[in-house]
Amino acid sequence: MRQLIPALLVLATPAVAQDFSEGSHAKSWNLYAEQPALFQAQVVDVLCELTGDCPENCGGGDRQLGLVRAADDVLVLPNKNSQAAFNGAVAELLPFCGAEVEVDGLLIDDPDLGAVNIYQVQLIRKVGDAEWTKADSWTKVWAEKNPEAAGKGPWYRRDPRVKAAIAKDGYFGLGLETDKDIKELLFE
Repeated sequence: MRQLIPALLVLATPAVAQDFSEGSHAKSWNLYAEQPALFQAQVVDVLCELTGDCPENCGGGDRQLGLVRAADDVLVLPNKNSQAAFNGAVAELLPFCGAEVEVDGLLIDDPDLGAVNIYQVQLIRKVGDAEWTKADSWTKVWAEKNPEAAGKGPWYRRDPRVKAAIAKDGYFGLGLETDKDIKELLFE
């Protein structure tokens, strides 16, 4: 296991901000403090790196994955892929578990926001490969895991976990009675 404590301390300092934009083809999301970033890294299981609890295959998709950047050995936290929802990074990175990769995407780095080395992967490939893989497979992976939720409309309206949470706590997460009160207030 790496000694990440020094890296995490460096992660929290403004001095870590480097320019990784050269050669990047990342598309802007017009997010505050975003910057294109192309770099080499190793795909890692974040919990494994921090605690030494290291299941096979980076946890098989049930754990947060990270990128240990080759240029400075800093742990970068990917929080989304190139799709519109802010999710999907694990589905994109899991096939590359433990591999040395190149990633191209957007880096959010603004200590004033509390956002340092947050990454949005758009393209990925193993180091040395010529072809890039677009990081847009999350919806397909979700559909394969949830065949009972097939149908039209956005995935989240059909997701069994989302439906169960709404059935239990309502649309606002405040309880079914509160949902009923809000509905009466707004629509009756």
